[in-house]
Amino acid sequence: MWDELDVPDSGDHFFTDPTRWRLTAHEDGGRHVWTYLQTDEQCKSWPQTDIDKYWLGLPLNYPAQTAAKNGFEAAENGYRFYKNLQALDGHWPCEYDGPMFLTPGLVIGSYVSGMSFTREERLEMIRYLIKKAHPVDGGWGLHTEGPSTALGTALNYAAIRILGMRADHPVAAKARKVLHKLGGAAASPAWGKFWLSVLGVYDWEGCNPIPPELWLLPNWLPFHPHKWWIHCRMVYVPMSYLYAMRFQPDETDLVLALRQEMYTQNFYSIDWPAQRNNICEVDLYAPHHPIMDILNKILGVYEMCSIPPLRRIGMDYSYKLICMEDENTSYQDLGPVNKMMNLVVRAIVDGPESEAYKLHADKRRDFLWVGANGANMSGTNGVQLWDLAFIVQALVETGLAEQEEHRESMVKALEWLEQAQMVENPKHYESAHRHRTKGAWPFSTKQQGYVVSDCTGEGMKAAIYLQEHVPGMPKLISKERLCDAVDTLISLQNPSGGFASYELVRGPSWLECLNPAEVFGRIMIEYEYPECTTSVITSLAIFRKQYPDYRVKDIERTIKAAVKYLHDAQRPEGGWFGSWGICFTYATQFALESLSLVGETYATSERVRKACRFLLSKQREDGGWGESFQACADVAWVDHKETQVVMTSWAAMALMYAQYPEPEPIERAMKMVMSRQQPDGSWKQEAIEGMFSRTCAIAYPSYKFSFTIWMLGKAHKYLENLRTGKTNGVLNGHSNGTAKH
Repeated sequence: MWDELDVPDSGDHFFTDPTRWRLTAHEDGGRHVWTYLQTDEQCKSWPQTDIDKYWLGLPLNYPAQTAAKNGFEAAENGYRFYKNLQALDGHWPCEYDGPMFLTPGLVIGSYVSGMSFTREERLEMIRYLIKKAHPVDGGWGLHTEGPSTALGTALNYAAIRILGMRADHPVAAKARKVLHKLGGAAASPAWGKFWLSVLGVYDWEGCNPIPPELWLLPNWLPFHPHKWWIHCRMVYVPMSYLYAMRFQPDETDLVLALRQEMYTQNFYSIDWPAQRNNICEVDLYAPHHPIMDILNKILGVYEMCSIPPLRRIGMDYSYKLICMEDENTSYQDLGPVNKMMNLVVRAIVDGPESEAYKLHADKRRDFLWVGANGANMSGTNGVQLWDLAFIVQALVETGLAEQEEHRESMVKALEWLEQAQMVENPKHYESAHRHRTKGAWPFSTKQQGYVVSDCTGEGMKAAIYLQEHVPGMPKLISKERLCDAVDTLISLQNPSGGFASYELVRGPSWLECLNPAEVFGRIMIEYEYPECTTSVITSLAIFRKQYPDYRVKDIERTIKAAVKYLHDAQRPEGGWFGSWGICFTYATQFALESLSLVGETYATSERVRKACRFLLSKQREDGGWGESFQACADVAWVDHKETQVVMTSWAAMALMYAQYPEPEPIERAMKMVMSRQQPDGSWKQEAIEGMFSRTCAIAYPSYKFSFTIWMLGKAHKYLENLRTGKTNGVLNGHSNGTAKH
């Protein structure tokens, strides 16, 4: 099952036959599953689609389109290409990689749970890890564009060896040298220590305590785990269970070999308690607060005399939470990290013959994406709703949605939107410490089952755009269901007026002092985000234009408070800081869009003028903008070495939302993006676009279509209005955004 494989030295070419891979993406609400066909007969009966070929990096051989003479024609060409990547059910599948600690979790969790992969999947995962190794030193980083770290190198070294690479392979030998230089696996941060303990190549005594008994504390305590950020607490639950039982897998020959390979001294001579706070300097973004160190010492004493009945109760409650999470999410779980940790726990407790084991084993496939660089574990089970909402808005605002050639595509998109809306609350609601989901849209699929504030906002906006602003579209989503979405959005507003991601801010800000992860920032509680807040402002503003009789005072109060939060969140230099995209261009675009809907424009607001001056100060000689992911970590603008079409589109759209009166910077941006469009209408992938937890970059490859098409179509009409003396330019909404041709 995990035998050694004959692995080439380079990952430049597929280790399998790429023409045999097939993506199923139109079933079960947008589930993504890659399959490798073994026979010619299978290939003949299931032909490869253009979606398969594009994401595998195979040539599509599309003919060159008529050269665009203006921005609108470039947008048309862009969508004529991108429409070919729409799945049969209406959404746009895509890769979602970047973090380099996800695939190791998939591999390690599967290995210790007795689950396997096909030979072809293993080979392509190995190729991905080879391709994503640092191009100079050969280690692995926190994400694909970062420097080598102890966390990335230790976990990916273990993963590539499990998958079948020999220890003497040049890639393994080079990575091992980097790992030793970084201090060995003992210098890995907390998440690395945890996964390596699960694998049996690190000792649990080298981990800071993770007691499940914390769940038994009174709920009113400000530091109770249910008040933590959802990604933090949902990872903590299975972590605490496995830590409490000191899980030990079988000591296979591979495990014994890794104990010798991954350390700078003999494994059996290591002082494990002394390694608890041994963190490689390169990894250390968020050092432990002194309060956290004191707490760890107290918990360390408790571990020496923990009360068995109390521990058992804590473990039982953690297991109950794990089961509820699995059932609430169709065994996909909140994300890939807690998914694989939950999987290990269910394998231990329920056993390999259980339904839970079988469902978990199957749902791993939702996360395994096979692409041009190999196979990897995605950042979630997809980006289905999020990507669809943006391209729909782009097409409606530019007028492309009205073209007859795109009608079928738009109907399919609306049908997907309709089935993706959650129409009830989770099966386990308050008992699982969940926020309401009735009326919400998810980030990925309905089956995954989590409300996200900006996804609900953008999903509702896309639904209203299609149903109310595209002639002849069916009315699939009722007013009642849209009102449910409004109810959920209003329920997510915090006292500050701002909106967080998954739920209300539950804990005090000082809980960040208890951040144990070392590599991430701002993870202990929910935080309000400008980009989440702006999505709610825009969606509610558009909703009330269409349905002016529903919760009139509540919507007005919500928008007013949200705008005040947005004013307060503006940074002194004029922009807004983005936490989910890179970085100031991302958040400033959303901010100026929402402010335009409440009448704040370049002509009426000094805040907006200040934001425009900030953006214009960052425009480069070629007309573009480019930000580095480092801006998110530094909380300050950091130039990328090259301009980027996605960030250029964000900045140009921000200027248009602001009704900036001078055409020149927008014209330059439009020409720059047009100059990088390929003859077939596509754009090449450039630098990574997304971010989370301040330090980890993640790719949104569909942005290079949705935002470029959106900007080009809007810019053409906007500049035309400026030339003809119209002062309102192009705002959001179909009525102001349509480009007639």
